[in-house]
Amino acid sequence: MSHHSGYVALVGEPNVGKSTLLNALLGQKLSIVTPKPQTTRHKIAGILTDESSQIVFLDTPGLMKPKYALQEVMMGFAGDAIEEADIVVVLVDAKGKDPVRSIKSLNVLERLSKSIDAKPVFLVINKIDLTKKEDVLPVIGALAEVFPFKEIIPVSALKGENLDDLKSTIVKYLPEGQAFYPEDYVSDRDERFFVSELIREEIFGVFKEEVPYSTTVEIEEFRDSDSERKTYIRAIVYVERDSQKGILIGKGGAALKKIGQSARRQIELMIGHEVYLELFVKVREGWRDDKRELGKLGYR
Repeated sequence: MSHHSGYVALVGEPNVGKSTLLNALLGQKLSIVTPKPQTTRHKIAGILTDESSQIVFLDTPGLMKPKYALQEVMMGFAGDAIEEADIVVVLVDAKGKDPVRSIKSLNVLERLSKSIDAKPVFLVINKIDLTKKEDVLPVIGALAEVFPFKEIIPVSALKGENLDDLKSTIVKYLPEGQAFYPEDYVSDRDERFFVSELIREEIFGVFKEEVPYSTTVEIEEFRDSDSERKTYIRAIVYVERDSQKGILIGKGGAALKKIGQSARRQIELMIGHEVYLELFVKVREGWRDDKRELGKLGYR
């Protein structure tokens, strides 16, 4: 039996469901998901392996016009994923106001049009569970006229609809070759990275517009106890201004305590044993618009 392996970039505008799709395809939570746009900031590899194939999905930040340095770096991550990929999957929201306009607004199509023969480009129409099936067909027809997609597949990442079809179709287009990663790998990222992401997910869940986007998380200490089955984690949450620090900590430390408790439960589910989590908040003025600071914080 031949073996197929390759990289598949998941790209699209913010909030079309790229991270939800990745988690659903892998059958486990890897990328953090919130209702807010621009939650994903990095390129995250999710690895799906079976006897005959290995698909390395690349989850990417939502495509947008950058307003500051962090967003420029994020768009660089998305661009890198497109270049690396053997297949590019472009996601749109079936419930979006104008999917055709949405797809045309993505600069990625201009880049992909230069390499149509070089790599297959799929269109995945997500969130079909939120619309009538008869309403999806005209959307498919309209989008098919915008770009010569190799495949157009409607799915519901949330409900798991058509995901087996998507996976089997991807494998058909992947080149033959050996696996890139051992079969028990699910990502190229380590636990420290995912711990920082889970903390950031809780911040996005608790706070409104401004504060979550001004925060980033750095894991300062991550060690296992020699005498007991427990992991000790010390994390720093950076904000840009003193006022944001006050909001994040809350009255009497209540807000930060809430974030820590929720994050700890999620981290324990991921690691599989007890966690002692310490959170601290520090001000790092203007970090989002300083490329040198972004590099120090892992955005490179």
